[in-house]
Amino acid sequence: MEKKNWVKTYLFIWAGQFVSLLTSSAVNFAVVIWLSIEFKSAEILAYSAIAALLPQAIIGPFAGVYIDRWNRKKVMIFADAFIAFCTFLMTFVLREGAIHLELVYLIMALRSVGSAFHSPAMQAIAPLLVPEDQLLRVSGVNQMLQSISQIAGPAMGALAIASFPINKVLYLDIIGAILAITSLLFVSIPYVKTKVSGSIQQVWRDLKLGFLAIHQNKGLNRMFLYSMLATVGIMPVAIMFPLLTIDHFKGAEFEMSVVEIVWGVGMLVGGSLLSAFKVDIRKVIMVNTMHMLLGFTFVVSGILSPNLFIVFAVLTGLGGMAMSIFSASFMTIIQEEIAPDMLGRVFSLYFSFAILPSLIGLLFAGNIADNIGVANAFIIAGILCFLIGVASFLTPSLMAIGRNKPQNKI
Repeated sequence: MEKKNWVKTYLFIWAGQFVSLLTSSAVNFAVVIWLSIEFKSAEILAYSAIAALLPQAIIGPFAGVYIDRWNRKKVMIFADAFIAFCTFLMTFVLREGAIHLELVYLIMALRSVGSAFHSPAMQAIAPLLVPEDQLLRVSGVNQMLQSISQIAGPAMGALAIASFPINKVLYLDIIGAILAITSLLFVSIPYVKTKVSGSIQQVWRDLKLGFLAIHQNKGLNRMFLYSMLATVGIMPVAIMFPLLTIDHFKGAEFEMSVVEIVWGVGMLVGGSLLSAFKVDIRKVIMVNTMHMLLGFTFVVSGILSPNLFIVFAVLTGLGGMAMSIFSASFMTIIQEEIAPDMLGRVFSLYFSFAILPSLIGLLFAGNIADNIGVANAFIIAGILCFLIGVASFLTPSLMAIGRNKPQNKI
């Protein structure tokens, strides 16, 4: 498959996706601020996260089957349009007056359906456009764009929520989606055609093939398993960052913005390291090490004195760097180990495998915050994540991933 002029193609994709990521980051942070201040409830934050994740987890594997059959460029365009339409509906739900949280959860769930198609399709296009020895660099740039959006997004979101009602702030996300769609119209993405029937039986067979692609690669399925276990602890804690900032470190909107921004700075550093320098370390080693580093930052954040907010912010930045390097390395391993015509299914299965167990933790997030405290939740999740990193290093099949492949020269 010809992969000439891939840089020019990706520049268009990156331009649109960056604006979309930036506006989404701003809106997501504005919504978190609004929910945190309006309700001051870990339970409501958890239910919001569940609404945003559960549909994606349930339909994700089936969406992956169709992503592998359909034109992935069109999948991304229609998914972005659907998400923007759902956001437009939410502008009417979040008008001043009585807020019906049930409707908010419903629309967030519908947005999640769009994400079930968009996120795997976005990851699955890279091997169609990019030479294999450049995949880690592209993943690094993707992480940089995400991190820059997480630096500027919260600042934009905090300014927007201070200046406008929450329903008006949502229009930022709609504008970002329109620009992302426009950028995709100017690029050509190869279409991997498959001649299969659309019967339910064939869908199940295709889904089974995607599962077998993971299951038969022993090292890859162990990596998936450890990532799932880590997410069980990480996801409930991730939604508690605003509460830890407010309750434990006695912060407010400004401190919440600082935490989000330094997390983005950390991700920017991680992505920059991967995209700018020669990387001779095997990607599986980076994945395992970042598990341990992220766990370390959680544990120390949980035991810090309330007057050490600055140290907490630094640790958050270190955690952002760990997550950036982990994500880029993890995604690149999948892109290298799985055939291009299977990537939609495999990425969808991974997102579902990662999300479903974490929902268990989210369901109990309110009880965790009330009964053991947010700080203790950080300590427990950090220990779990650190031990998973140690276990990964002690798993021979996982450590064998990529051992006989030449490393990327960046």
